[in-house]
Amino acid sequence: MKESILVLDFGGQYNQLIARRVRENNVYAEILPYTTPIEQIKQKNYKGIIFTGGPNSVYDMSSPHYPKEILSLGVPILGICYGCQLMAWMAGGAVETAPVSEYGKIELKIKKESILFDGVDDKSTVWMSHTDFISRVPDGFEVTALTYDCPCAAMENRERKLYAVQFHPEVTHTAFGKEMLKNFIFGVCGCKGDWVMDSFIDETVNSLKEKIGDKQVILGLSGGVDSSVAAGLLSRAVGKQLTCVFVDQGLMRKDEGDFVEQTFTKLFDMDFVRVNCGDVFLEKLKGVTDPEAKRKIISEEFYKVFWDEIKSRAKGDAFFAQGTIYPDRIESGKGATDGESQTSVIKTHHNMGKIPDDVEFLGVIEPLGDLFKDEVRKVGEKLGIPKELVWRQPFPGPGLGVRIIGEITKEKIEILQNADFVLRDEMAKNGYEKNLSQFFCVFTGSKAVGVMGDHRTYENVIAIRAVTTDDFMTADWARIPFDILAKVSNRITNEVAGVNRIVYDITSKPPGTVEWE
Repeated sequence: MKESILVLDFGGQYNQLIARRVRENNVYAEILPYTTPIEQIKQKNYKGIIFTGGPNSVYDMSSPHYPKEILSLGVPILGICYGCQLMAWMAGGAVETAPVSEYGKIELKIKKESILFDGVDDKSTVWMSHTDFISRVPDGFEVTALTYDCPCAAMENRERKLYAVQFHPEVTHTAFGKEMLKNFIFGVCGCKGDWVMDSFIDETVNSLKEKIGDKQVILGLSGGVDSSVAAGLLSRAVGKQLTCVFVDQGLMRKDEGDFVEQTFTKLFDMDFVRVNCGDVFLEKLKGVTDPEAKRKIISEEFYKVFWDEIKSRAKGDAFFAQGTIYPDRIESGKGATDGESQTSVIKTHHNMGKIPDDVEFLGVIEPLGDLFKDEVRKVGEKLGIPKELVWRQPFPGPGLGVRIIGEITKEKIEILQNADFVLRDEMAKNGYEKNLSQFFCVFTGSKAVGVMGDHRTYENVIAIRAVTTDDFMTADWARIPFDILAKVSNRITNEVAGVNRIVYDITSKPPGTVEWE
């Protein structure tokens, strides 16, 4: 059984980031909601537990709490932000509204030697975000760090292996945050760090072989990173027993459908089925302008086409597979168990749909259900999937449907595909794509007056969106050099009919989002 760390979620926005930081040290981490019964936690034999932050006050009894018994399990615990205050509250300390709230970058001063601060400067920058503070440290604990306005920025009970920090070590703004987490994982919890992608692939393939046996598997293939890597794992496990159904709804990027088909028919030993249904989707979307309505129609129609295609193939003796990854399960409110989560559902994930009642399967297989996106990419590389797919730009489930503002038409799709192709082609040629986390074009739905030759034009406005980010929870607009933007603008207006103006989006997240819809 692999060693693992539990991230117990109390509603914090950084819960996934904490788990990813643990996994960066080759230690498996999973996220469970604070509603998870303590008996379930006891059975898992975790090497350590991390309490996440959260937006609440521990002295408000309607806020998330947990049985005090967890502090006496003998398992090392690290409390972060709200989790720090919760530990103090549970252990008999006091938490009150702070005289001075702390937000953003704050100087931390180490007061006492601690295993948590091995290799950390005596003074360093940390990221704070709190309005409450620990006014009285519990018996048996001692303060190990403080700030100008926070008398208990870190505390510990070394004998009981209970540690807590008021700041967020998981974010990049905390200078030595990764070192602190590493100290907890290895120095306190005694982990070995033996969770690596090679072993994951071997273990997963063997597990798939054992579960599937001689039965068939039907996979819904979108052509994205997740479903592609899932297909690669399944193909390695069962070969021709795998059927991939690829629904091309006409909302993919230019020539992307052909690329997906050519890649999978050449690379893997499987049965590949492509369903071209762009006209059907366009008819369903006629006159629809609301973003959520578009998402719903595209999702529902996708599954209708998909299930209609495979009903004749699903005879009750096949498995259904999909490329669900760990964040899908968490953000869809399912987490690692069926327990409820208080983390807000940001959007509906297309991989979390329900199998129709009139379709019978032996079960659902989600070979990537425990991985984050960066881990999925590592698996894809080791499986030999082409770089163009493994490092494919993040792409929304509804495709270009949510990058076209207003009603979707065949003409708008073609214009956006061609403009987006120019942007991606130019970024690949000049090599600047490696500096960007995500970049794409948006059909804004606006028109502008222009001049081409001696003629007045009144054509479409295309927006370029490019961001840099570590985790997509926050993102900054990318400072692409002006000469590159000028080249892209010139090419699009000259090569793409129906476009006479290019604008560049300089909005960060927040207040904006990465996508426009």
